Amino acid sequence: MPVRWEETELSEKIDMENLPKHIAMIMDGNGRWAKKRGLPRTAGHKAGSESLRRLLEESAKLGIENVTVYAFSTENWTRPAEEVSYLMALMEDYIDDNINRVKSNDYRIKIIGNMDMLEPRLVEKIRTLVDITKDKKGLCFTIALSYGGRDELVRAFKKIAGECRNNKLSVEDINEELIGKYLDTWTLPDPDLIIRTSGEERLSNFLIWQGAYSEIYFSRKYWPDFTIADLKEAIANFQGRERRFGKA
Repeated sequence: MPVRWEETELSEKIDMENLPKHIAMIMDGNGRWAKKRGLPRTAGHKAGSESLRRLLEESAKLGIENVTVYAFSTENWTRPAEEVSYLMALMEDYIDDNINRVKSNDYRIKIIGNMDMLEPRLVEKIRTLVDITKDKKGLCFTIALSYGGRDELVRAFKKIAGECRNNKLSVEDINEELIGKYLDTWTLPDPDLIIRTSGEERLSNFLIWQGAYSEIYFSRKYWPDFTIADLKEAIANFQGRERRFGKA
């Protein structure tokens, strides 16, 4: 997968006819952003949520159809209990805010991940938010919460195995298209562009099936410092690449 750092000068000359239909973001570096400023990690997560709000608004203005963010991974459950509790509370506040503002924006919101690991109250609020935004016509905003790419595949394979055991599917039916229908993202196109902040160069178990042919853009900036200008630079970078999908 090609990797390019943002070494070029910022260019806002985006080809509006060649926008990525789906941008996925690994919002990394909140804790390090806070540590650098002598602040608690929770301050970094709060600042990161503000960055997300601004970038979603800009994505909607640009006409991006789908944005997916890695909000909390299956591995994040191993973090200190205090930090996990704060992140879950932040997510609940975010969902409550979107439920209250459902008439003021046109986002269609989806949640992907292992819901079995979440508190029942949070799951109920998630279902409410997803239901009341399902007919929205604007940007489709997907939150990967308690999500891991390997966990997603295990859950999908178990469902397929169950269908085979109940004679609803045969082994011969299993192909890439069928597996895609059992993934959390079955209603979404694969991401054209995956952005990761903080200088790390890996996917960290994020959309590992769906990202097989995604273009990947790594930024050295911590997520709270990733700006609208940086988003435009990532899109311009994406538009300068030749996507061959394995062809010569």
